[in-house]
Amino acid sequence: MAKDDRNQPARATGRWLAAGLAVAVHLVFLGVLVFSLTWQNKPSPPVTAELYAPPARTEQVPQPSPPPATVTPVPKPEVRPEPRPEPKPEPPPPPRPEPKAAVPDPHAAEIALKAKAEEQQRRRAQAEREKEERERREAAKREAEKKAAEKKAADDRRAIEARERQSRETEALKAAADRERQVRADAAAQAQAEANARAQAQAEASARARAEADWIRRIQAKVTGNVNLPPDIAGNPEAVFEVVQLPTGEIIDVVLKKPSGVRAYDEAVQRALAKSSPLPRPERAEVFQRTLTLRFRPKD
Repeated sequence: MAKDDRNQPARATGRWLAAGLAVAVHLVFLGVLVFSLTWQNKPSPPVTAELYAPPARTEQVPQPSPPPATVTPVPKPEVRPEPRPEPKPEPPPPPRPEPKAAVPDPHAAEIALKAKAEEQQRRRAQAEREKEERERREAAKREAEKKAAEKKAADDRRAIEARERQSRETEALKAAADRERQVRADAAAQAQAEANARAQAQAEASARARAEADWIRRIQAKVTGNVNLPPDIAGNPEAVFEVVQLPTGEIIDVVLKKPSGVRAYDEAVQRALAKSSPLPRPERAEVFQRTLTLRFRPKD
């Protein structure tokens, strides 16, 4: 605003000078126009032409006719038209006088310089405004490009995060599925192992039971072979004995746990046990029992 206030008087003076210069130029142009119209309105010189009339025909006076024998016809004179006079060429117009040069105004140069300076200043201001407008558009364009780049980067970042999140979720689901499959596989393997262990235990138990039963049968067979049965035993009574033995099969104690009701049979079995020492050893060492419960019947 301060710059415009300082230039305002100079602009006012320039305007007045330009107005004066314009008035002077218009006056000169008006004088030239009036002079030109005055020169064109000069009266042109008169044109003269001579006219010639054709000569008059002379009528012939009839002469007395001669006698027919001697009269000869007179030929009529040939009438030729008079030549028309050629028109004289018009004289060329006088040369047009050149307009007088206008007297230069002493202040015209100063006014023209000031007008030129104002025009240059106006052009510089216009150029500055155009430059500012161009810079503003370029700044707006750069800002828009920056915002677009930031938006694109944010969109790319969100897309990458979404893909990573989806990948993590997929990996988590896959890991959970793998863990579940592993748990199921482990459970199945454990169940199978337990089943195998049970089967093996059962097989082992069955084998142990068979080995133990076989060992008991061999002991009973040996003891029964040494029993002297008393005569007249009614029925098939059962006597149950508890035998304590060493790993070598030697009997160290015999106790009657359940008498058969026939004392003679019970005593015969007890004597047979003592006679059967050492008892047969089992085929499998783990089957050995220090205390055995043996059952005997006379008819078995």
